[in-house]
Amino acid sequence: MTITADILRSWRDPRGVIRKKLAGGVREDRALATIMGAGVLLFVAQWPILSRAAFLDPATPLEARLGGALMACLFVLPLLGYTVAQISHLVMRLFGGKGSSFGARLALFWALLAVAPAMLIQGLFAGFLGQTTAVIAVQLAVLAAFLWMWVSMLTEVARNGD
Repeated sequence: MTITADILRSWRDPRGVIRKKLAGGVREDRALATIMGAGVLLFVAQWPILSRAAFLDPATPLEARLGGALMACLFVLPLLGYTVAQISHLVMRLFGGKGSSFGARLALFWALLAVAPAMLIQGLFAGFLGQTTAVIAVQLAVLAAFLWMWVSMLTEVARNGD
């Protein structure tokens, strides 16, 4: 199945998607590619927001803002992702989960990639409208979707192991 089909399926059945991904075996290269792909999409999602900020406050040019966002999304996000995934794995084990640290990483990374299209839409709203109540509602909805997917996938990993 293609990545886009898996992303769409993640919105309906996150547990089924993570089961399928874990059935492919421990592939750290795929986990890294997943978090890097999510980072690229999250970077693109920031463009409208950064463009608006640069227009409203030209003291910091758009190129500098884009450079900082690129650094954050492609270099800091994977490091932070590995750290958060390891912490979630330890918490999962503390509560009796059977999953591995690879499963915890894949659950987090895939949840980030699956929610990335919603982040693109959220970025457009924020870029066009600024920080309004409607944009905050969209941001909260995207956050809730991410948390739901991540916790669902992590629960599946904890129950069945990998």
